[in-house]
Amino acid sequence: MPESISRRELIKDATLVAGLTALGGVWSSKSNAQSRSPNEKLNIGCIGIGGQGASDVGNVSSQNIVALCDVDAVRGAANFERYDKAKKYQDFRRMLEQKDIDAVTVSIPDHNHAFATTMALHLGKHVYCQKPLTHSVYEARYITRLAAKSKLATQMGTQGHAFPSYSRLVELIQSGAIGNVKQVHVWTDRPSGWWPQPVTRPAASAPVPATLDWEQWLGPAVERPYNPAYLPFVWRGWWDFGTGALGDMACHLMDPVFWSLKLSYPVSVDAESQGATKDGPPEWSIIHYDFPERGELPAVRVTWYDGKKRFPAELLEGEEVPNIDNGSLFVGESGKLIVNHGSDPILLPKARYANFMGPAPYLKRSPGHHEEWIQACKTGSPTGCNFGYAGPMTEAILLGNVAIRVGRKIEYDAHAMRISGDAEANSLLHPKYRKGWQL
Repeated sequence: MPESISRRELIKDATLVAGLTALGGVWSSKSNAQSRSPNEKLNIGCIGIGGQGASDVGNVSSQNIVALCDVDAVRGAANFERYDKAKKYQDFRRMLEQKDIDAVTVSIPDHNHAFATTMALHLGKHVYCQKPLTHSVYEARYITRLAAKSKLATQMGTQGHAFPSYSRLVELIQSGAIGNVKQVHVWTDRPSGWWPQPVTRPAASAPVPATLDWEQWLGPAVERPYNPAYLPFVWRGWWDFGTGALGDMACHLMDPVFWSLKLSYPVSVDAESQGATKDGPPEWSIIHYDFPERGELPAVRVTWYDGKKRFPAELLEGEEVPNIDNGSLFVGESGKLIVNHGSDPILLPKARYANFMGPAPYLKRSPGHHEEWIQACKTGSPTGCNFGYAGPMTEAILLGNVAIRVGRKIEYDAHAMRISGDAEANSLLHPKYRKGWQL
């Protein structure tokens, strides 16, 4: 597999991706794989079957579960037992060689997403991958490009894209209910109370549990002794394995922002934060993403807040709204829209919009997040968060972590996939892999 993407390919891919993103996340292509009747069951292999992976297994269990993989026999025990006829693996590379698998779910730590996804696509298998789609900016562009060529059914695990409330939000924004939007504020309660962050690499080591394949769990990450400080869920707070609060929640919370405003790549990203270490993300961060004009749509600034930071209260102009731990506020020229993740959007000021009906619904409602992908695997029908949409969104979001780590504003040239005049920042776009691992 190639180690790099040429400048010519990047320019071509950036142009292609901008076109796909402008379609609002509904682009799809007929699969290279053999088409099936909608009533015929798929053979699915699941990579990562504990934690969030257990949920994903359950959500595709209407199909034939023919293979299961987890590096931790204890974490995977319940599903290994439940699907006792499925073949069992600890190494996803071995599992993906199983020829009867039509499609796979990828529900493992961020640093292994691109490797499992790449191998599956090369082998002609449809892919559902948890968010964020990748661990690095480079990987996001690589997977976007590969998925476009493969023409297989893909879906990132951004369940909210299937929420009727988010479809309605997009209809309201795109119909001009609050006028042109030039600023959006997005916030989460993570990581406070969810996992340790910031962190420092432990000096001590511990015996590797007999039930864990530590070498496989490390994957492409820098070699180190096992320590329970890294897993299971706490891997999110380590740069080498996770992507912090951004990786956990931004693909959910920024999805309706990218969708409704037809965003692609930012031109600059600036971050302030407290407590980041060379090993892990900060205690809190505030990140400003500046996006250029998009046809008739004006330039827009999207600001991200985590670690209990919030947008300026005066933006609400005294309006009373529900307490929202994870949500977004769109500021338009003639009004505002605020939404709690997954809930119905609220137009502000309430008095002005008391009798406002908005446009008749015009976006097709989803049959269900996982069901979209299952039907796409069989028929080539659209998925909302296919990799042509999810890849650029992931790439843009992860630039925020680059800005945090260098501690200064970065100017992004999306065509070249480079940060202007900043060698340190560019080195973070494509971190080095451990020997034996490459895309």
